[in-house]
Amino acid sequence: MFRILYRLLTALARLTVRSARSKDLEIVVLRHQLHVLRRQIDRPEVNDDDRSLLGAIAAALPRSLRDGWIVTPETLLRWHRKRIARQWTQPHRRRPGRPPTPIELRRLIVRLAGENPTWGHRRIHGELIGLGHTIASSTVWQILKDHGIDPAPERSAVTWTEFLRSQAAVACDFFTVDTATLRRYYDLFFIHIETRQVFHAGVTANPTGAWTTQAARNLFLRHNDQLAGASALVRDRGSQFIDNFDEIFRTEGFKILKTPVRTPIANTYAERWIGSIRRELLDRTIIWNRRQLERLVIDYITHYNEHRPHRSLNQRPPTGAAESAPVATISPLRIPRCDGLINEYRNAA
Repeated sequence: MFRILYRLLTALARLTVRSARSKDLEIVVLRHQLHVLRRQIDRPEVNDDDRSLLGAIAAALPRSLRDGWIVTPETLLRWHRKRIARQWTQPHRRRPGRPPTPIELRRLIVRLAGENPTWGHRRIHGELIGLGHTIASSTVWQILKDHGIDPAPERSAVTWTEFLRSQAAVACDFFTVDTATLRRYYDLFFIHIETRQVFHAGVTANPTGAWTTQAARNLFLRHNDQLAGASALVRDRGSQFIDNFDEIFRTEGFKILKTPVRTPIANTYAERWIGSIRRELLDRTIIWNRRQLERLVIDYITHYNEHRPHRSLNQRPPTGAAESAPVATISPLRIPRCDGLINEYRNAA
């Protein structure tokens, strides 16, 4: 404020010692300069000092002399209102409140919710109290909301994938292959959901109930040890799976779990394996006859079980022997499989 007053007094002192003619000439020059600037600048920028000075002078001038100013009366009034508001507005002070929740504790809350889908925010809050953490239940609720985690009733619904994994089940399914002569063959396979090991049952052009039943008998004759521990069979409602087929598994202590009609996702493990063999093998070659198909499928299953890494098994193959960390080498041996369509790599002995 003192700076503005000083500028006003200095300007008035200069005006008192000058003649009227020189003042008029200066006014003409200044007005012309103002018109030149207006042609070049649409909207001039002013600071707080400019606003205060222009406002003070405008209040002392008659209305006839205010024409041609760079500001309008409405602008002057708005500046004045802002000055008053700024003068009487208290500076913003951060109100004291709860300290922020440590990032480690937030991660623990999210982890507990993910590992325990039936737990709500109050159950998680109680677990945290037992672990020695001091936190409000409302804070737990807010953290879950911020991470997009649904309430416990909506998270606790059991999916088909979780259900099948908990049942120690074996899944089975057919996939079809059309040969170069347009003959269609049906391949039956089984997959152990826990170990991901795949068992080949056979290839046929006519998958009757009798053929499927005999394939089930052969499965237990060849792989009874590998099936130990499994207690359920997951299959679709195809007509090939007759009562005799189911009875063989019931005799071995299996429950029969039939998927809903036209719901292949309910047999997700089998469907995923079909996708793998199609992408990696069948879609990359032409099948000419049944013998070639069976040879390639068996070779692929051997590769899948003994060498191909699997994410759910920590990048280990289903039946691969647990080995110590291999010695890294930049020149591994390449071992072709499936007529050279798939490669395996091993360190030299």
